[in-house]
Amino acid sequence: MKLVIAVVQDQDAGRLIQVLMENSFSVTKLASTGGFLREGNTTLLMGVDEGRIDEVIEIVRKTCKTREQLITPILDISKSINTYVQHPIEVSVGGATIFVLNVERFDKV
Repeated sequence: MKLVIAVVQDQDAGRLIQVLMENSFSVTKLASTGGFLREGNTTLLMGVDEGRIDEVIEIVRKTCKTREQLITPILDISKSINTYVQHPIEVSVGGATIFVLNVERFDKV
């Protein structure tokens, strides 16, 4: 048994959970916030048999796509306001960050 932790963007989470459940994976959803963009994301916890790890990772890979997004940099108050120019920049967001951990014990009561 492995614990799979997948951190995905909120806009991908609903569809991903649906596909995972259609493929008989149990999922626990946690709301979380990303550090870089300071936007909401979703952390999914899944107990997965070792033989199905590649399957769950492939589902996440197919469902959670990377996309481009325009963001406006946050004002650094340590710099002069006169030199600060607020230009939106394009960054890649989405996809998923996946962790696979060994589980010493798993009980479902």
